[in-house]
Amino acid sequence: MTAERINPSELSPPAGFSHAVVATGTRVVFLAGQTALDTDGKVVGDTLPEQFERALGNLLAALAAAGGTPSDLARVTVYATDVAAYREHAGRLGRVWRDLAGRDYPAMAVVEVVRLWDEKALVELDGFAVLP
Repeated sequence: MTAERINPSELSPPAGFSHAVVATGTRVVFLAGQTALDTDGKVVGDTLPEQFERALGNLLAALAAAGGTPSDLARVTVYATDVAAYREHAGRLGRVWRDLAGRDYPAMAVVEVVRLWDEKALVELDGFAVLP
C-alpha cells in the first residue's frame, strides 16, 4: 500500500492521528471491533491502558493474519466507555500505540459509548486497512 497522510495547515496540528489518509492498494481489510479479550474469551486488564494495549494487540493480530502491517491501517475508531479517562491516560495510550503500531498514524476518532458488548470492556478498536 502507499499511504499519503494529509494534515492541512489550516487545521489544528494532529497528535496521534492523521486528519486524512489517501491509501492506494489492491485489498481492503475491514477489522472487527477488538476488546481486551484473551484466547479464552475473557476480558483481561483492570485499567484502561491495560485493556487498550490488549485491544490494539488483538486488532494488529487480526491485521497480521490478513497479511497487513500497522502502516497499512487507514482508519481506526476507538470506542471508550469513559472519554475523560481516555484523555487522562492519553500520554500512556500514545506510548502503547507507538510501541505496537509505530508512528504512521491512521485517520482516527474516539467515541464515548454507554457500554460495550463485553460488559467488563472499557475500550474497543475497529478499523480498516489497505494492503498492497
